Amino acid sequence: MDILKVRDARDVEQAVRAAIASDQPLEIIGHGSKRLIGQPMTTNAVLDLSALNAVTAYEPNELIVTVQAGAPLADVASLIDSKSQQFAFEPVNTGPLLGTPEIGTIAGMIAAGLAGPRRIKAGGARDHLLGAQAVSGFGDSFKTGGKVVKNVTGYDLCKLLAGSWGTLAVMIEVTLKVMPRPESERTLVLRGLDAIAANRAMTAALGSPFDVSGAAHVPNSAFLSELSGLGEFGRGREALTLLRLEGITASAAHRADALAKALSAHGPAQMLEDAASAAVWSSIRDVKPFAASGALGAWPVWRIVCPPASGGALGERLARDTGGDVIYDWGGGLIWAALPPRPAAGAALVRQHVDAAFGHATLIRAPEQVRRNVDVFHPQPGGLAGLSERVRLSFDPKNILNRGRMRRGLSA
Repeated sequence: MDILKVRDARDVEQAVRAAIASDQPLEIIGHGSKRLIGQPMTTNAVLDLSALNAVTAYEPNELIVTVQAGAPLADVASLIDSKSQQFAFEPVNTGPLLGTPEIGTIAGMIAAGLAGPRRIKAGGARDHLLGAQAVSGFGDSFKTGGKVVKNVTGYDLCKLLAGSWGTLAVMIEVTLKVMPRPESERTLVLRGLDAIAANRAMTAALGSPFDVSGAAHVPNSAFLSELSGLGEFGRGREALTLLRLEGITASAAHRADALAKALSAHGPAQMLEDAASAAVWSSIRDVKPFAASGALGAWPVWRIVCPPASGGALGERLARDTGGDVIYDWGGGLIWAALPPRPAAGAALVRQHVDAAFGHATLIRAPEQVRRNVDVFHPQPGGLAGLSERVRLSFDPKNILNRGRMRRGLSA
């Protein structure tokens, strides 16, 4: 396999134009931390962006950072953390779940678009992407968006790159919005609720005036102990419902006390503070109870997005009908489901339940042969699929970039 290690936008343009001329599709990688997600691709050439790793500009007072596509996410996160800032959408670190090194890049973060618990308050990766420079499937460079938080750009094309898994363009450089890191956080812990009751409690919390920034539920399970930061809370096997509040210390503490009183009908609430709270939410974000190194490491894992009010019932049905385990995030709007190994990773049953709840399901972890035989990404209805394809063709008419990663049967 040819590995094309590029140094700048001109190199990328030349590589894409050569691929077009030879009808040779390119696999686009940074450090390859997410190569195990998506339909398996058949390519003989890899476009390696890891050398594009510079931080071009960081303006803490303006709340923006401009970085090249291959910059390691951990390094950029450390840089902005030194100024008490963060990516508010909490990008998911897929390393523990996939059993791969934790070496994700900025472009990989955007291309995957996997946001963590704070998405319910701060939005997703696309909401924090202000601008981008990229190379299309025509082999031409283009710029979209801007480098200020308040900009008017007409067609905000950079938003399309988030969640596109590298099928629209090769990112060269991106500008992202950063936000102040909260001074303090508190997490209320409700014990012993079933999924339906927990769904109601999370809905009540998110609808309250107390500015909840995380709402998750971990059913009673032998794998509860895999959550970091729980201490004595994780010793039993009671289900735990977790509600996070952030801000200055006095405000977070006051709102947590007030929310605990408002939810008293759901049982007494215990509290985690600061470091312990942060550790729990890091585990929820990265789905550590289903980690590849843990007891469920060989089980396929699905990521299911649905209307939050439907989450509790949907998760219970999946767990009952498959014998699997689930974790709820986003107030019930996101379900991580680890299912016992079976042919096709239980895709037909999962999608039957998910379609009935008006959601969509993505197979995040499964062996390559399983991913060859099932649709990793949820099949779209005809009209939406046609629109998506027209958008893709307007960027990459020859299907050169990550051919077949998002649609089964296109890798040939």
